[in-house]
Amino acid sequence: MSTLNESRDQAGGTTAGDPRRWKALAVLTAVQFMLMLDVTVVNIALPNIQSDLGFSTEGLAWVVNGYLLMAAGFLLLGGRVADLLGRRKVFVAGVLLFGVSSIMCGAANTPGLLVAGRFLQGFGEALAAPAALGLIAVLFTDAKERAKALGIWGGLAALGGAVGSVVGGLVTDFIDWRWVFYINIPIVVLALVVIPRLMPESRMARREGQRLDLVGALTTTAGLVGVVYGLLKAADHSWGSSQVLLPLLGGAAALVFTAVWESRVPEPMIPLRFFKNRTRVTSNAVSMMSFASFYTYAFVATLYLQQVLHYSPMETGLAYIPLTIATGVGMGVSTALMPRIGVKPIVVIAFFGSALGQFIAANGFSPDASYVGGVMPGLVVFALFNGMGFPVLINGGLHEVTGQDAGLASGVQTSMQQIGAALGLATLVPIALRYVNDHAGDGNPAAVASDGFALALHVAAGVLAAAGLIALFLLGKVSAEKRDAHAEAAEVLAEAPAPVQAPSPAQAPAPQAADVKA
Repeated sequence: MSTLNESRDQAGGTTAGDPRRWKALAVLTAVQFMLMLDVTVVNIALPNIQSDLGFSTEGLAWVVNGYLLMAAGFLLLGGRVADLLGRRKVFVAGVLLFGVSSIMCGAANTPGLLVAGRFLQGFGEALAAPAALGLIAVLFTDAKERAKALGIWGGLAALGGAVGSVVGGLVTDFIDWRWVFYINIPIVVLALVVIPRLMPESRMARREGQRLDLVGALTTTAGLVGVVYGLLKAADHSWGSSQVLLPLLGGAAALVFTAVWESRVPEPMIPLRFFKNRTRVTSNAVSMMSFASFYTYAFVATLYLQQVLHYSPMETGLAYIPLTIATGVGMGVSTALMPRIGVKPIVVIAFFGSALGQFIAANGFSPDASYVGGVMPGLVVFALFNGMGFPVLINGGLHEVTGQDAGLASGVQTSMQQIGAALGLATLVPIALRYVNDHAGDGNPAAVASDGFALALHVAAGVLAAAGLIALFLLGKVSAEKRDAHAEAAEVLAEAPAPVQAPSPAQAPAPQAADVKA
């Protein structure tokens, strides 16, 4: 079996000092930017999609949920498959699938075809995102360089999610909703042409005859799909309903079985030792809380702008421009400070600052608020500190990860982000919607809607503050100045290697998932 070193010789790939590794990073970052952009760019186009293709309200939600379900459910499997079969190979396969399914979505003439395309896009991300992040961990073995590279990757991924709302509004109003999918194609072609020329193949070292743990792979994937599906259904059904309880309990049972199985097999797909690192586990846990709060903000802010302040899709997109700029500034500050002060201080500052931003945003929601005085202050503060958090959480999630587990670590982290998005949709957003339904007869509908949205943001701010406390007390010191164990181990392997919905990455929930009329 070829090692990373052999792959370099065969493919003319990069070496530790080869400047082409930065070119490879640029392409990997462009792809992740595309994945995150495609998530949020769809949201503002949803009303036009519904009108053109004749979606029902419940069916339209699956334009978002189908992507989220596949991405979250298969990310761990995608990361481990990349480790075993080759990260470059799996990355290229994922990008190709994402490109083909983007064309399928753009050309769709029925609801079923579009939803099927979104499922395939989610699976494409599940392959590409963890493989890309694993490749970065392998290409940049110096701890200081790795911190910088991961900061750039994570920051621009977050920026892609922010830019998506702006691009979505402009494309939908001035061109056609189908182009929110077609805009992916140039980046897909670029990646498919350039990556094989710039990047070496890498995979974990395996004994001859070692195979993928199929039982662990199937039960892990089934467990994650069940849990995420249950969370998504909880947005529309009570927690005690069979639609929610059955997939949640079934998913949890599958994950418990996975833990028992993986502890007993000699070659597990997910070694339990991976979860013994406190810093890595803490980073992933607070990442989930961060994404739950982020997508709660994305959901209720879009509802507020369109249903209370009556913004058009284009105006809503343009309203997010300060968020895009502030996110970029935050990621730049974070990337610059990380090598100097380490990960933990920035994580704590980012969470408490984001909580403050959510609080300010909630207090600015009113039926007659101006954009500059009511909407923008909270938006900018939240985006600035939230942008600071993305790069450092990626570094924390890859703390002391060797080349053996680079893809797995990337898959775990991106899965937590996707599950966080589903949690926000299932637990925080319904707080606003139930408040509006319970107070529908209390008077001014716009005032009731504003109060409901503000309540959800206040709870989300509390979640962020709690995440800040968890990081303060449980997160270990991660310094980019020191050449720690994960960098040295990656170099040893070289001599013998992660999305987001934002964004993934992550995925911003569909604004029309609830009928809140102001």
